[in-house]
Amino acid sequence: MRIKLSVLFFFIVAIAMQAQSPMPGILPERERAIVVDNLLAYRLDSLLPKLMEREGIDMWILISREYNEDPVLKTMLPSTWLSARRRTILVFYHPGAGQPLEKIAIARYDVGKLLKGEWNLDVYPDQWEALMNLIAKRQPKKIGLNYSDNFALADGLAKTEYQTFMRYLPKEMHNRVTSAERLAIAWLETRTDRELELYPMICRLGHTILQEGLSEMAIHPGITTTDDVVWWLRQRVTDLGLDTWFHPSVSIQRADRGNEEFLRSFSRRPEKDVILPGDLLHVDFGITYLRLNTDQQQHFYVLRPGEKEVPKGLREAFARGNRLQDILVSQFAEGKTGNEILADALAQARAEGIQASIYTHPIGLHGHAAGPTIGLWDRQQGVPGQGDYPLFSNTAYSIELFAASEVPEWDGKIVRIMLEEDGVFQNGKFWFLDGRQEEILTIPRMSK
Repeated sequence: MRIKLSVLFFFIVAIAMQAQSPMPGILPERERAIVVDNLLAYRLDSLLPKLMEREGIDMWILISREYNEDPVLKTMLPSTWLSARRRTILVFYHPGAGQPLEKIAIARYDVGKLLKGEWNLDVYPDQWEALMNLIAKRQPKKIGLNYSDNFALADGLAKTEYQTFMRYLPKEMHNRVTSAERLAIAWLETRTDRELELYPMICRLGHTILQEGLSEMAIHPGITTTDDVVWWLRQRVTDLGLDTWFHPSVSIQRADRGNEEFLRSFSRRPEKDVILPGDLLHVDFGITYLRLNTDQQQHFYVLRPGEKEVPKGLREAFARGNRLQDILVSQFAEGKTGNEILADALAQARAEGIQASIYTHPIGLHGHAAGPTIGLWDRQQGVPGQGDYPLFSNTAYSIELFAASEVPEWDGKIVRIMLEEDGVFQNGKFWFLDGRQEEILTIPRMSK
C-alpha cells in the first residue's frame, strides 16, 4: 500500500506541476525544417554580405568531405542535409557596388533551395577545375579560407583540402588567399533579428525542463540520486523530441561536507549521491532546438522537515551571485575584448568584497560558441587569442560564473553559487533571453 500511495502521490504532483509550469509549444519536425531553412536563407541574404564587407573578404570558400564537415559549413546546410555529400564546396562571392551576394555550390546539384549547383561535368570533369574556373571568372581580391590558430570553429578546412586547393590555384593568386577567421566567427556569433524573436522561447524551454527535473516531479529525498536526476533530464529531452549538446550534471553542496566539493571533477563525482533534506543542489543543463543552443545553471534547496524557506545564509550567498552577474554585464561595451571585460569585472567584484570567478562564453549555433572568451575557470588572468577578440553587437553569451560565500548556518562553510544564464548584447545593452534565477527554489516548491 505504501508503494502504491507513493506512486499516486508523484502522479498527482506531476499533474500539478505541469499545470503550474506549462511546457512551451514544440514544433513537429517538418515545421522545424521550414523554420530552419527560412532562418538560414535570411542569414545568407541579409547578414552575410554585411559581414563579408566588414571583414574585407569578397570570396569565401568552404570545402568539406562527407562526415568530416567544417563546423561553419554545417551551419549553412539546409535542414534536409544532415552532412556534406562526397566533397561539398560552397562559394560566396560579394561583388559589391550594390549587387546581390552570389551563393554557389560546386556540385552537380543544388544545395537545397539556398545554393545553386554550378558544375558542368561535361566541361570540367574535375571538381577542382570547376572551382578554379569560377575563381578565374570572378577575380576576387581576397579569398577567405577557414583556418585559424586560435578558434577551433574557424579552423575547419582539412589539411588535405587546403593543400589540394593551393595546388590547383594559379600561383599568381596565392597572395589573395587569407584566413577567414574573423568572418567565420562573425557568421557564427551574430544573431539576426528573426533569431532573437525565437531565442527567448528556446531558453524558456530549457528553464522549464530544468525546473521540472529539479522538483518533486523527479526527486524524492532519501531515495533519488543525482545521477537519477541527470538521466531524468536526458530522457525528458528525448521524449520532447529535442537534443542536448552536452550531458547534464547535478551536484550537491551539503553542510556536513568539507569545502572540497567543488574541486571534484566530473569523472570523480559520485554517481550514486543520494539527495537528502538540507542539500543545496546545482544543475548544469542545455538543449538544442531550431539549431540554437542554451546553457543554464541554477540552484535548488531541499527543505528539511518543518522548514518553510531557504536558510538566510544561502539566500545572501545567492544574492552575491546575482550581483556578480550584474557586475559582469555592466562591463559589456562594443569593441572591448573578452580579456578587458574580464579584468574590469573582477576588479569591481574585488572592490565590492565578492570572491569571484568568471568563465563566460558565447552561445548560439554551438554551445561553446565562437566569439570573445571572457575568462576560463583556470585562467582568471585572461585567455590569449580567444580573449583578445572584441565584443560586437547582436551577439549572445552564457553568463557563467560563481561567487563564493561563507554560510553561518553551515558553521561558516564556503558555498559556491554557480550560475549560468543566456543573454544578448545588443545596441549597447545586455539582456537575459528568458530572465534569470533570482532566488533559490525549494524542493518541494513553496507557494508564497
